[in-house]
Amino acid sequence: MSGVLLADRYMSPMTDGDLDEVAAVERLAYEFPWSRGNFEDSLRNGYFGICMRHVTGTLIGYCVLMPVVDEMHLLNLCVAPPAQHAGAGLALLREAVRITHAEKLDGLLLEVRPSNHRAIRLYERFGFASIGRRKNYYPARHRGREDAIVMRFTFVKEGAHGAA
Repeated sequence: MSGVLLADRYMSPMTDGDLDEVAAVERLAYEFPWSRGNFEDSLRNGYFGICMRHVTGTLIGYCVLMPVVDEMHLLNLCVAPPAQHAGAGLALLREAVRITHAEKLDGLLLEVRPSNHRAIRLYERFGFASIGRRKNYYPARHRGREDAIVMRFTFVKEGAHGAA
């Protein structure tokens, strides 16, 4: 798949050549970032990695998706701090849903920190519903742990009433 142009940015599959930049953005964006090795393992295991770049080539954000049986699991979605609040997160989420649908999977599952209010609002506005909680899922400050809210986006089945 070649890059998909979106006004002043484009998306393309994540490759090994992207991983130094991806890991650098991850460290800037998160207090408890994934390691470069986490991204390498994801690509090696056949997960979907998507990079969003500005037309200048600057990495804006990325996401990693893992197919699991009949649904997709959004493992990581990140927007570089300088590019936040400009619609990149929504564009990456739309791409994740597009890929999930193209793979003929039933829906998209994710975990999010309860303290990540902006992400929760984005997911809820998009149509994700909270379906549970994973206790002590994320590392937190002072060697603590933070729960995860589990959210799911489900496609409307053919013949069902309503819209996706």
